[in-house]
Amino acid sequence: MSHTNSLPLDRAPIEGSRTADRRPRMLLGRVRVGSRTLHGIVEGDTIHVVRGGLFGRLERTGESFTAREATLLAPTAPSKVVAIGLNYRTHLGDERDAPANPEPFLKAPSSVIGAGEPIVLPADAGRVDEEGEVVAVIGRRARNLTEDQVDDHVLGYTGGNDVSARHWQRDDLQWWRAKSADSFTAVGPFIATDLDPERIGLRVSVNGEVVQQATTADLIHSVRKCIAWISRSMTLQRGDLVFTGTPGETRQLAPGDSVRVEVEGVGYLVNPVVAESP
Repeated sequence: MSHTNSLPLDRAPIEGSRTADRRPRMLLGRVRVGSRTLHGIVEGDTIHVVRGGLFGRLERTGESFTAREATLLAPTAPSKVVAIGLNYRTHLGDERDAPANPEPFLKAPSSVIGAGEPIVLPADAGRVDEEGEVVAVIGRRARNLTEDQVDDHVLGYTGGNDVSARHWQRDDLQWWRAKSADSFTAVGPFIATDLDPERIGLRVSVNGEVVQQATTADLIHSVRKCIAWISRSMTLQRGDLVFTGTPGETRQLAPGDSVRVEVEGVGYLVNPVVAESP
């Protein structure tokens, strides 16, 4: 993200969400200042630096930076990204039955980008779509969780764009490049703590036109169920990301587009779309 005069914080409520009544206790971010990568607490348009990253006591160092002085990064550097497919009925369509259990797949950590970084369309990918999602950020090592234990292992929630190459998704046996090409996992801008995972508002716009809107109340499998299900087979480490599903119909992307994923209480994640350089 280039330097701006203000941070990408949401201003308007999303229909159906409850975050207007339950504001996040804290917004957390990860930034680059000069050659340093720093973590901090976001208050207004200022980032207050904390010692030791986002997973400890969040002790302030006394150092702070404005939006103009810092470059936003993806809020974590995950060891893995797990995404849930077919988790909104509006995305499933009328011809498919809802899956009996969550359907996770993996996205490569190397595909992660932050706010303001370009989504690059590979020259031979064919159709590439946006998929806006609410993303859970794991805060503690998690294995064999029950649904009741999930909240204690989640640091907070952020926004994400599970960029997807449809022709590769259809033609390849595995989704390795359809979901994990460089820049295909946009995340940010911040992590909001203490959101109610049962009803977080999501709104996605392409070039200013709203193309997706939902809340996590519409999920087929709840956020807690998805994380518990994943943890039965795979250890989740702090900083790992869980994409919870995308609603409705997605929009094909073209060079020059601008995609905005807004998760209420988190802020808005904006990424330009560019063609791959020859």
